[in-house]
Amino acid sequence: MRPTYLIILIFAFGYGSSSKPSPDALPAASEKVTETNPKKPRSDVSKEKRPNIVFMFSDDHSYEVVSAYGGRLKDIAPTPNLDRIANEGIRFDNCFVTNALCGPSRAVIQTGKHSHLNGFMENEHRFDGNQQTFPKLLQKGGYQTAVIGKWHLGTDPQGYDFWNVLPGQGTYYAPDFRTPKGLVAGTPGEYVTEAVVSKSIDWLKKDRDKDKPFMLMVQHKAPHPQKNKNVSA
Repeated sequence: MRPTYLIILIFAFGYGSSSKPSPDALPAASEKVTETNPKKPRSDVSKEKRPNIVFMFSDDHSYEVVSAYGGRLKDIAPTPNLDRIANEGIRFDNCFVTNALCGPSRAVIQTGKHSHLNGFMENEHRFDGNQQTFPKLLQKGGYQTAVIGKWHLGTDPQGYDFWNVLPGQGTYYAPDFRTPKGLVAGTPGEYVTEAVVSKSIDWLKKDRDKDKPFMLMVQHKAPHPQKNKNVSA
């Protein structure tokens, strides 16, 4: 059974970094960083050792509402499940935002490039999906890839074997979803977070190829405020 790595990204405005970076985050200047076996090609790595990846993304979510960071809300609204992931994994204490706008930040994540290089600098821009992205690289490495939830890049996702995304900003109640086959109407009474989670679980349990490692991006709209119901694709 492959291990599953869980990555949580809190998309927070107004948060640059902790004043106390982890002391072991980077090697000291005097330390020498070496590769275990630099001559061994990556292709020789056993497929069974490739981890599954679940990437969870929230929107406009201040770090202070994650109680693992010990903020002012930790006792008022604790987040025990997120805290467990932080305790069992890695908690980033020294983080920086390359572009704090919604769509541009997502383009940076997809490409690993600053906005002036990936071409998506404003929310009104359209993302050029023909450029290299990390899901495409994972596909080449034998991964099955999926993205579910908020996309907000104006164009269809590329590099994904499965995608089911909100149009534009999406809506909180009975949200529609864009798919390769067209727009799917929302379910009356369904809340967007529930919809994203249920679709993600369905893909994990029913639709993915269980013989392949996977990378799933679970991208929430919440807690982004709903400003305009008439959103563009």
